[in-house]
Formats: sequence, C-alpha cells, structure tokens
Amino acid sequence: MDILVSQQQGRVPVTVFHVKGDIDMASFERLQTEAREAVEAGTRDLVIDLTEVPYMSSAGLRALHYLFELLRGDSPSESDEAMRKGLADGTFKSPHLKLLKPSRRVLEVLKMAGFDMFLEIHSSLKNAVASF
Repeated sequence: MDILVSQQQGRVPVTVFHVKGDIDMASFERLQTEAREAVEAGTRDLVIDLTEVPYMSSAGLRALHYLFELLRGDSPSESDEAMRKGLADGTFKSPHLKLLKPSRRVLEVLKMAGFDMFLEIHSSLKNAVASF
C-alpha cells in the first residue's frame, strides 16, 4: 500500500490521504501511523481517498475506526453522550474524517460494518473538502 499526502484548502485546511493498494492486515498499521503523525503535526481534518483501494479487510475497518477516534476531539458537540445519541438516531457523522470514492466492493464492506452511519462518503474531492 502507498499513501500520497496532499493538502487542500476549503473553509479549513484539509489533509488528503490518497491510498493506493489494499488496506488489510499487512498494511493497516502504516495507515494508522501516517494518520497519527499527521495529527501530531497539526492535522485536524482528514479525507481518505479510497479510489485506488480494491480491497479492505476487517483490519482496514479497524484502521478507519482508529482514525475516527484519533480525530474525534473533545468539543462538547463530540462528547460521548452526543455521539451515542447521534449514532442511535442516525444523525451523527464525524466532522473530522471523511471518505472519498470507495470502490463498489469497499463500499459494500463499509456499509455491512455500519461505517456509513458515522462517516460521510463523498464522490468528489471538491465536495469532501467543502463538507468540513
């Protein structure tokens, strides 16, 4: 798996991880490490471009969950209570982590695992960046 990192400027600065290759047991730790390093360097908003990811295993889902937790923050609107309520009624979406153009196969995995309930999935980079 390769990760190319770029920066976009919308209403706020957005970091984009352009991932190429499978996100699975052999590669998920690299995605987590790159994200942690980006957050430590100041990233607050992240788009994961899945355009060139043909396959995502449960390890990939764990990596996305790790990124969600890493970027979650401590603002009142993102408190545990608000998040639980939002997940229960289907209204909560991460304000800091968005996904871009997953393949049909990867989208099926994301939906089966319920990740589409708390992560926005965009079809264009422009829309993803504008959503922050």
